[in-house]
Amino acid sequence: MSDVTITVRGQSEERIAPERATIRVSVRAEGAERATVVEHALQLSEPLRAGLVARADAATIVEWSSKRLSVRAERPWNAEGKRLSPVYYATVDFTATFSEASELSIWVSEISAWEGLEIGWVDWHLTPETRARVEREVAADAVGVAVTRAEAYAGALGRSSVVPIEIADVGLISSGQQPPQVTEFKARGAAFAAADAGPSMEYEPDEIVVSATVEARFSAS
Repeated sequence: MSDVTITVRGQSEERIAPERATIRVSVRAEGAERATVVEHALQLSEPLRAGLVARADAATIVEWSSKRLSVRAERPWNAEGKRLSPVYYATVDFTATFSEASELSIWVSEISAWEGLEIGWVDWHLTPETRARVEREVAADAVGVAVTRAEAYAGALGRSSVVPIEIADVGLISSGQQPPQVTEFKARGAAFAAADAGPSMEYEPDEIVVSATVEARFSAS
């Protein structure tokens, strides 16, 4: 009896709570005089920078960074179609990574009403070590699913053993109808509007979904 080739797909998924939250905060100032706008932006940025330094020293944040001041000018039009004098905009962007959602809530509540502050999205993520470990585990589990499925097919055909021939990401073995897939890490962010900020903010981030899909080809005998 000749061998039979079996091609299967294995999938696995794991949900895990985020370990880190990276938030972006921007300080903005605008006005008619470039030097005044720049000075105002730097003044608004200083208490934010000082607070981040203090939190880093206290180990309540993992890391933080700020981009250098950027300045641009625009000349708006009035209702009569006339170009007006330039308006200058100055921006300083900050990012900070927290290891505790509660500490992030406290910090955002403290700064949300500050002048010129815009609070952006939060990126919930894992540490590199955890991400690498979970990726390996999920990929290995996906391969195990493929093996189990191949053995089930072989048993249904009256074959007693399967031998792996190929294993690859989705699309690398099949006919190419689907693009290759890689392990995915998904987490929803959270947005904060300073104008609507209440006295406190609390966050319960969604779990991060880690998934892997593989294709495998076996010889059953």
